[in-house]
Amino acid sequence: MKLYVFNPDTDMALANNEENYIAPASARRMAQDLALLPIWYAQPGSAVLAPSAYNADYLQIMKRMFPLSVQLVTEPELPDYAESQIIPWGWNLAFRKRMLKGGIAKHKLPTLEELKRLRAFSSRELAMVVLDGLHGIENCCGLANYLNDIPACQEFVEKYKRTVLKAPWSSSGKGLNWCRGIFTDSIAGWCQHVLDEQEGVIGQPVYNKIEDFALEFYSDGRGRVLFTGYSLFLTNEKGAYLGNLLVTPEWVENWITEYVPLVTLVQVRERLQELLTVVFGESYTGYLGVDMMICRDEETQSYRIHPCVEINVRMNMGVAAHLFRENFVAPGTVGNFNIDYYPTNDALQEEHKQAMEQYPVVIENGRLVSGYLPLVPVTPKSRYRAYVLCYKSRVNDTND
Repeated sequence: MKLYVFNPDTDMALANNEENYIAPASARRMAQDLALLPIWYAQPGSAVLAPSAYNADYLQIMKRMFPLSVQLVTEPELPDYAESQIIPWGWNLAFRKRMLKGGIAKHKLPTLEELKRLRAFSSRELAMVVLDGLHGIENCCGLANYLNDIPACQEFVEKYKRTVLKAPWSSSGKGLNWCRGIFTDSIAGWCQHVLDEQEGVIGQPVYNKIEDFALEFYSDGRGRVLFTGYSLFLTNEKGAYLGNLLVTPEWVENWITEYVPLVTLVQVRERLQELLTVVFGESYTGYLGVDMMICRDEETQSYRIHPCVEINVRMNMGVAAHLFRENFVAPGTVGNFNIDYYPTNDALQEEHKQAMEQYPVVIENGRLVSGYLPLVPVTPKSRYRAYVLCYKSRVNDTND
């Protein structure tokens, strides 16, 4: 049996790289509140690890509405599933220890050497190498340098008007330092800390970003990396994930052609698939996403694709949104897939109640036609919410 686990702190755990790592309270809260999210992308006949309180009742309700064939497993039940194939949001040393301690058989878990290789795959340094392999494609931009000492960091910051320095490992929107051409003492201190902890800093010029999007892939571990789909997503001013658009691949391609020729996207996708196959084809099994940007050249005002901003070597919200749309959204329906945080449960409960009343859910033949659907239960302790809000498209989409 496949057992899915939502552990959103995996990037932070990779940065820490210790098996006794303990996630911040906010990440633990998110993991608990959204524990049931994998039911929407888990394969039929599998299970999801989550507390039984609230989640069991919610799952039964969803099973009556959608063709879901998954079951709930709680942490104390793990020894009964010792031989299960564990499919987490992402692997790291601390999660491996948690599963081993919980009762999962050692031979069902990655070895320490395999996790060391996976951590190297997850470094922003690899994204920099892949970006180099995409150079030469027309209508593309993108530059990244690996900086291994303070003088190199200073030279890079002072060379450009605006730059962003990145720690090789960090979570969404974290580990970034935005600079404006002056290498201050504060920036120097940040760089020294990252150099001490992670041995390098990634430097990139800041581009005039218009839109975020991603290409999602699946590596089968037997030599093939397959294109899964597109992801149009939103971030806040710090780069943290907010949500995805639920639209067809044809819609995305039409959207791209408003900025650059479709042939550019196709060339990026095909070249990227070749590069990822070389890197991951026989060394990694699972999803991976390559974050990109549409940028505007400040001199010519023309548009470019930055084809490799980040590589997420794990499950990600773009894939989750894509699979939800494919499996549970009615043809001709579009919408949003969102993750929200609220400082208090009362604020979340009020927003949830209003959405339920204002956007009543409509489901036909096991697919969402319109309305508001929470993807996890909203409990008296919740601070995080995952939901979709859908409506019938005004455009007759014959390609869906």
